[in-house]
Amino acid sequence: MAGTKIAVTRFGGRALARLIRYVARSSEFIYEPADLRTRLRATHPCIIAGWHGQFMLTCQLHPGDIKVSAMVARHGDAELIGEAMRQFNTDLIRGAGAGTRKRDRGGAAALRGAVKALTSDSSLVMTADIPPGPARIAGAGIIMIAKFSGCPIVPVAAASSRFTSFDTWSRMTLNLPYSKVAFVGGEPIHVPRDADDAMIEELRRKLESDLNAVTARAYEMVGADLERATPLSQLAAITPPPPSLGLKVYAAGLSALRPAVPLLLNMRERQGKEDKARRGERLGFASRQRPDKTLIWVHAASVGETNSVLPLIEDLLKTDASAHVLLTTGTTTSAALAARRLPERAFHQFVPLDVPQYTARFLDHWRPDLAIFTESDIWPNLILATAARTVPLALINARMSPRSMKRWRKNGRTGRPLFSRFNVVLAQNDSVARTIKGLGAPNVIVAGNLKVDAPPPPVDADTLARLKAATEDRPILLAASTHPGEEAIIAAAFSDMAKALPQLLVIIVPRHPDRGPALAAELAGRGLITERRSLTPLPARDTQFYIADTIGELGTFYALAPAALVGGSLVEHGGQNPIEAIRHGAAVLTGPHHHNFREIYDALIASGGAREVKSADELAATATDLLTNADAAAKVRANADGALGKLGGALAKTVTALKPFLTARGR
Repeated sequence: MAGTKIAVTRFGGRALARLIRYVARSSEFIYEPADLRTRLRATHPCIIAGWHGQFMLTCQLHPGDIKVSAMVARHGDAELIGEAMRQFNTDLIRGAGAGTRKRDRGGAAALRGAVKALTSDSSLVMTADIPPGPARIAGAGIIMIAKFSGCPIVPVAAASSRFTSFDTWSRMTLNLPYSKVAFVGGEPIHVPRDADDAMIEELRRKLESDLNAVTARAYEMVGADLERATPLSQLAAITPPPPSLGLKVYAAGLSALRPAVPLLLNMRERQGKEDKARRGERLGFASRQRPDKTLIWVHAASVGETNSVLPLIEDLLKTDASAHVLLTTGTTTSAALAARRLPERAFHQFVPLDVPQYTARFLDHWRPDLAIFTESDIWPNLILATAARTVPLALINARMSPRSMKRWRKNGRTGRPLFSRFNVVLAQNDSVARTIKGLGAPNVIVAGNLKVDAPPPPVDADTLARLKAATEDRPILLAASTHPGEEAIIAAAFSDMAKALPQLLVIIVPRHPDRGPALAAELAGRGLITERRSLTPLPARDTQFYIADTIGELGTFYALAPAALVGGSLVEHGGQNPIEAIRHGAAVLTGPHHHNFREIYDALIASGGAREVKSADELAATATDLLTNADAAAKVRANADGALGKLGGALAKTVTALKPFLTARGR
């Protein structure tokens, strides 16, 4: 199999080299400046920089009698390109920068190889932008190579009058025969050996600007349409594209399924997932009048997102003393939270189902002045309809799992019409920012996680006092926001823990309280003494598992327990928010699956502010240690507080980014 792959790569690379030679033989070449090749020879050794996707004809600048190397990544497509470059007497340096990704792509070795080649009298050809994008954003790596080698960077572009391009992240362009071909070079960029971070960033931006300029000039010289070779993400950022066929089919399909909506809502109401008295809101009917003044619409999916936007809502209301805030969510638990905690001039409605007729009805009534979506709750019809009404759109605290990022990048035709319509995006981290920028969002800011700045869930002092009295002197492990499959692991760990802690009480707060009856039956079936809070207000002295199948009491239980396993992490869900536990003084444990809060958990685990467990045995050992070793638990809590202190600031950045959209509407 490996031999066949190598043979195919060699055949493909040599075929590509033959195509390049055919294009060269059949085409007319022009240069700017006219002596570009002479200048490149005089600048040798240098770094010849181009944009990814625009490099096919660069090898035609090779004068033939000097040594040239090229940096080529380690993957299938690059192997083919590398084989083609070998046909033009070019040495290969394997590896590429990783950008903000954690995966090692051989960047450090490639940097060393590049510097060694340049200092050994070989010029270097490389692309300035880094897969998988965003396209045409120069990386710092090429600047560092110039700094360490002392060799200048020469921005170069090639364009042909006849070409075809593909819908890849870089808009890969294939030059065609019988063309007029232009080569354009810019002035060399020198990077001093003592350049500091500020100068490196300044020169990186200059390279980016110069490469865009020579690329535009090359296409102008051959009379070709630059837009056809421009990455679709960049075009989308300038002019949002119309909805794709997939989005149109999605809208039409939901419209056709409207007769089934009552059946869906009936089923969800029986499951306790809908409020029957407020069904009309899910169909776009408002249950109250629109305020006469400024209306800011904030949409949050559920409880966690709602809790994170409450401080933002308060700050927005302070910004404009006459404004009102409409908060929409999709769950009954978040509606209950909103009823308890929304400030004056803020009110709640259920978000309409994403059916075009319902979203139109919702927007016709509320006519928001600013629409703010939270995290990853992307509803296509609602977003497109809001943008069509020229309402400014913001996506705040934006997050994506690694799987979601890969899926969105793969489905750019669907993602670009949506994300390009957001006027501003506040992303939790660099990876999310790069992905969303690659989907055409014109204004993306890395702001951090709003949940770090959110207040912890409230504590009912009377309830806490009663629980403390009922559990006096008992060691308590809280398992918060658990998902199916996790309770079995916790139950398996319990037998080992109980050997060291015979009075141990495990309190489980399931993510979905309606799981309480089934969960109680499952644990009782294992021979464990189990009670449900919805039926028994306080645990008995012999209770081993206490299931808190109620709403709005998580903060109280965090304040009660000295240690908490934050759920969604022992199974492949992605983890839940650990910050609430830390703010209430619980030492945090987590499973290995916590990518929904990757940056927070990375900081916590690295600092010793959280303990990661991967099995029932590890859970038993770690929880026992935290419950029996007061000094160890105190150290975990102190480290966690220190780590969170370094991660704050997202709220201030978010408010600052949103203010211009309010003032732009005449306030």
